Amino acid sequence: MRILSVSEMRSWEAAADEAGHTFDRMMALAGAGVARAIIERTTVKNRRILVLVGPGNNGGDGLVAARYLADAGGKVTAYLARSRDAGQDPVFAKALEHNVTVIQREDDADGQELQRLVARTHILVDSLLGTGAAPPLRGAIAEILGQAGAALRANNQTPLITLGNVARFDAPGAMTVAVDGPSGMDFDAGDVAPETLHADLTVTFAAPKTGHFRFPAADHLGELIVADIGIPPAVSPAGEGPEVATAGDVRAWLPRRANDSHKGSFGKALIVAGSANYTGAAALAAMGAVRAGAGLVTLALAGPLHAAVVPLVPEATYLLLPSSLGAITTDALSLLTERMTAYDALLIGPGLSQTEETTAFIQAFFGDPQTQRSTGFITRPLPAAVKRNFPPLVIDADALNLLSRIPDWWRQLPQESIITPHPGEMARLTGKTTADIQASRWETATRAAAKWGHIVVLKGAHTVIAGPEGRIMVLPFANAGLATAGAGDVLAGAIVALRAQGLGAFESAAAGAFLHGLAGELAAERRGKAGMAAGDVAPALADALKRLGR
Repeated sequence: MRILSVSEMRSWEAAADEAGHTFDRMMALAGAGVARAIIERTTVKNRRILVLVGPGNNGGDGLVAARYLADAGGKVTAYLARSRDAGQDPVFAKALEHNVTVIQREDDADGQELQRLVARTHILVDSLLGTGAAPPLRGAIAEILGQAGAALRANNQTPLITLGNVARFDAPGAMTVAVDGPSGMDFDAGDVAPETLHADLTVTFAAPKTGHFRFPAADHLGELIVADIGIPPAVSPAGEGPEVATAGDVRAWLPRRANDSHKGSFGKALIVAGSANYTGAAALAAMGAVRAGAGLVTLALAGPLHAAVVPLVPEATYLLLPSSLGAITTDALSLLTERMTAYDALLIGPGLSQTEETTAFIQAFFGDPQTQRSTGFITRPLPAAVKRNFPPLVIDADALNLLSRIPDWWRQLPQESIITPHPGEMARLTGKTTADIQASRWETATRAAAKWGHIVVLKGAHTVIAGPEGRIMVLPFANAGLATAGAGDVLAGAIVALRAQGLGAFESAAAGAFLHGLAGELAAERRGKAGMAAGDVAPALADALKRLGR
């Protein structure tokens, strides 16, 4: 699904209107979509519903939603920021016909009635401003949002209730729903006004907008869904652009699993990982690969770690590598070079550490086999003839940190390798600061993938996947629970598992990241975002696959 800028969305709507799918029809479908999303998620009958109605088309969407919610049994009040004339405004006239109560801002100049309504409401619908607005806000709209926000905060204050010796917080407050996006957000840049409300649910139309995936606006959306407003496919936006990954995309990529399959049917993944100080990273990567469906997972790690890891991942097989003080050494190169060609995909990096021994190992592994015991880093690209015959490759964590010290490191990798940096690692790979990376995530990932010729998975809230040909996909997940040690190791394991199962490089990266994000949401439902750990995410990959029908 394409992610559109505001100008692209306007052009798309204008083309639809010109083709006979009118603006009025799109508004009717938009308002119906908002009402349907609310009805599917909460009880409406006999609930008090307040719709904040702006002067433009976004307000019209809200009025359409209001009448559908009234028809569903809700006690609906529309609070109009600017007066409307039923004789001139058929959308407003229909709302009145469907028993929507109306209060005009001009009759409530001090906002006392608004604050009373907000304090009593069960569902608040924000349809004040749409894609055409941006901060800063002024006048009545800013006042309405400020007063509504103050009333919501007062309404949501939660008393401490003690039951026996167990204390709990218990007050649901109002459900807040944003139409297209919370009023006061910039739908391109992702900025927000101070008055912008935090929504529990945002219903946008036809396609998500760029600002939905940029912070701070992305933190104000709650659940984001896209409602169909019937725009004909024939007038879809021309050209290419960023996409948001959907369950349908991933379901189409995942291999079907015939009942007469065997473990070889679903690929063999080799994972080179772990060190004495980061033993868990190796286990989590292997667990991720197992739970993402690889038929056989082999964990190649320093010999002394074996006893600690086997109980954590008994499903894996093991390749014990020469080591020094728990770190893999260059003596492992010949064994790895011999064995790795028997595998369908290779992951290297989780928890390797950056010791002198590991540094030499990574240098030699991606450099000239004739210089296995050399020290220092390669200073020039090596001829292709002496490069190793790698299987499809996923590079993560310390392998990335060590590669970043090699000039033109990307030339040492097979085509369309998958690299999975977090923003700090991406800063080291590009020579930028972490702040620079975060300020332009999409652009940075796209430029890097084109320059390096590899798939870039830039991790973080709304992980970005960029391919060398310019394709870019953004994940719909932003989950603070995944900001925990080891979550990236699970992700790398999921990606290599899908690569081993025969998915293309871009599809493996995008599908693995989607499954990981969905698993994170499922883990958060069970554990909460503060208390969940990477060990909760790995088994939830199986639940994510089940959700997608695999």
